[in-house]
Amino acid sequence: MMTIRLQDAQALPFWRRPITLLFLMAAAMPIAFATWSALLNNFVIEVGGFNGSHNGWLHTVREIPGFLAIGVIAILMFMREQVLGLVSLVLLGAATAVTAWFPSLGGILTVTMLSSIGFHYYETVNQSLQLQWIEKDRAPQILGWLVAAGSAATFVVYVLIVLTWQALGLSFNLVFMASGLLCAAIAIFCIIAYPQFEAPHPQRKEFVLRRRYWLYYALQFMSGARRQIFIVFAGFMMVEQFGFEVHQVTALFLINLVANMIFAPLMGKAVAIFGERNALAFEYVGLTLVFLAYGGIYFFGWGVVLAATLYVVDHIFFALALALKTYFQKIADPGDIAPTAAVAFTINHIAAVFLPAALGYLWLTSPGGVFALAAGMALISLILALMIPRNPEPGHETVFQPAAAVPAE
Repeated sequence: MMTIRLQDAQALPFWRRPITLLFLMAAAMPIAFATWSALLNNFVIEVGGFNGSHNGWLHTVREIPGFLAIGVIAILMFMREQVLGLVSLVLLGAATAVTAWFPSLGGILTVTMLSSIGFHYYETVNQSLQLQWIEKDRAPQILGWLVAAGSAATFVVYVLIVLTWQALGLSFNLVFMASGLLCAAIAIFCIIAYPQFEAPHPQRKEFVLRRRYWLYYALQFMSGARRQIFIVFAGFMMVEQFGFEVHQVTALFLINLVANMIFAPLMGKAVAIFGERNALAFEYVGLTLVFLAYGGIYFFGWGVVLAATLYVVDHIFFALALALKTYFQKIADPGDIAPTAAVAFTINHIAAVFLPAALGYLWLTSPGGVFALAAGMALISLILALMIPRNPEPGHETVFQPAAAVPAE
């Protein structure tokens, strides 16, 4: 397969350039994953007969590959990042396609594990490629547009689900199959159509854990723990507490997608203007209030309109998470990006392995308590975000170091 240096790729037709490949991959992944997410809660409750505890175990299994994302480093010894990312997309699509074939607890857990390997290995490599292929001064804006592109692609799929689920009597199997195969087909096209792009800075192929990146690691850990509560329980609440059906859940996802298409590029621009410290602090203050309001739904009996509104606002705040990527891009040794992406993904998923299952039991007795815990996590994240300097760079990774400091291990 042809290999082209990144600096020479501008001579290629626009549709074959690295940035176009990033956008195509950004559109392909959510076609499978977001569709799976939209149908999942209804599928496991209506077909699998899951309760809150089963749901917690499902998401614990789903996050195990994320915890093992550090294995990407070993795979990169004999496979290029670009190839691994696209092969992972094929696996994600194929596993999503057959989800409805295995409706038992064991079957759902097994297929979820396979799709999760594809998703998490793709995400690990994709984050690395984005930070290697996009210039630092353009990264916040381009990352924002990549988020918007993924939302736009998924928007089309969700519109089709909302309009046709009841009208045409669609089945879980048909929708899982269509979205999964489309994702896999796009990935296979990318493998065939695009050359291998060679970044200017060779990536280390060994485990990298640097002391000067400690704040980035801590923020990744808290982000993973906090996000799990939203992913696992916010959507589950809409089905269990308020009786949402598939087309209603998907309609809520549609609203999220429109919000992402509008706000994600604006969020990227905001990060470029106000900096990572301010952007993340704003996100964590907002998430604290959102999670407290979620808890109020159970403690005070607040209604479905508020719950749906919070669900959308939650997604808008999460768009600011791109600031964590650009913070690392600014402080990192260029050769550390690939191995650190794998390490960070593993750190991000440490809590994800045990938290969903543990909180699944708490959910059975106190759903509001789950969201109160998430609010506490958001506050801890806020404290950590305030440790980011206004202008981070190597040697000045935290506010505790002078800007002229020399990077130290």
